[in-house]
Amino acid sequence: MTDRELVELAFTMLERSYVPYSGFPVGAALECADGTVFTGCNVENAAYGSTICAERTALVKAVSEGHRDDWKRIAVVGNSADYCWPCGSCRQMLYEFAPDLTVLVARGDHAFVTLPLKELLPYGFGPKSLTTED
Repeated sequence: MTDRELVELAFTMLERSYVPYSGFPVGAALECADGTVFTGCNVENAAYGSTICAERTALVKAVSEGHRDDWKRIAVVGNSADYCWPCGSCRQMLYEFAPDLTVLVARGDHAFVTLPLKELLPYGFGPKSLTTED
């Protein structure tokens, strides 16, 4: 799958978003090394803290299906004039499983940029950061 195809797949998720409060749909597509792709959309809730972002929806689907350490790329898209950057919580959740992940972010005109997750979350921490050596 090309970068463009992954981004376009993420755009198909916008129509599935549940966004009655913000009116800002977001779609995501997470690709694993074996070619499996998990998609996601944001799902809002009246109790705002219960809202889940598109990236975390795709991430949770991947983990629940046994894909934890083979993530290759994620595309995150929105209908905005600017690129649809993952929020801090999503950056941390992605880093937990794939600090070397490639992130593709797109804006409403379908233009996108690509960068490493480590640039979005410099000095990130994950399970390896919490181990101590004797």
